[in-house]
Amino acid sequence: MKRGEKAILVGIAVFAMVVMGVKGWMVSQEKGKDPGIPFYTTSTPEFARKASVLYRKYDCRDCHALWGLRNIMQAVPAPSLDGMGALRSEEWLYNYFSAEDPQSIVPSRLKPRFRMPSFAGIPEADRRMLAKYISSLKVKDWYLEETKKAAFEKLTGKEYQK
Repeated sequence: MKRGEKAILVGIAVFAMVVMGVKGWMVSQEKGKDPGIPFYTTSTPEFARKASVLYRKYDCRDCHALWGLRNIMQAVPAPSLDGMGALRSEEWLYNYFSAEDPQSIVPSRLKPRFRMPSFAGIPEADRRMLAKYISSLKVKDWYLEETKKAAFEKLTGKEYQK
């Protein structure tokens, strides 16, 4: 390595260290308190475990994110289920899962192969458990508007207006 190349390399390293130091200082000066994770569930851990078995069994994770986790092998723009219980009631979700044509309740802009399938053919107990679990997925009040916006824009492809 030539002398000039060494100087350039050292200069880049010094610049990177200065940038990281300034960024670290800026982060340490932030006064706002981190509000934490906005999503939570009101279900018991035991019920959540049972429901998560159904969530996997019916391949919900192939399209929907839950707790910020999405199946990396799928790229379906379905809404996240985080906070869905703040938007939909258990009864509404049960009726939605029981519908022969879910698009008659919530129209989809997705290609037919990516649309919400009908769960009318699965056992009623499974539909009820999924509805109860998903309705237990809440969002803290300070983040509710963001949840509404994300769900609306995923479903319609349009910009959200309050």
